[in-house]
Amino acid sequence: MDKLEQYRAAIQNLLARYANQDYCHSNPDIETQLIFDTQRDHYQWMDVGWQGLNRIYRIIIHFDIKEGKVWLQQNLTELNPAEELVAMGVPRGDIILGLHPPYKRPYTDYGVA
Repeated sequence: MDKLEQYRAAIQNLLARYANQDYCHSNPDIETQLIFDTQRDHYQWMDVGWQGLNRIYRIIIHFDIKEGKVWLQQNLTELNPAEELVAMGVPRGDIILGLHPPYKRPYTDYGVA
């Protein structure tokens, strides 16, 4: 399996595992959606629905793959998906914390872009 396919599989497995565990809510009016765009390399776990009179439409975790790097664009959980990707074989230098501004990225344990 080439690097890109490995990264796609790792992200999809991670998001599917998160969505199928207790990290998700129990409200039957909110649907958990996994969106895997393998042609453009966008991967999201999101919630859509209603909580009482409030519309719920939020992206919980969002990854992109750009120029051979995995970009963590959003993480609204207390989980550490970047570390879990490292445990799955993705090198730290190939993970970019896009949710941090560029000036902070050199101070993380991950890649810089």
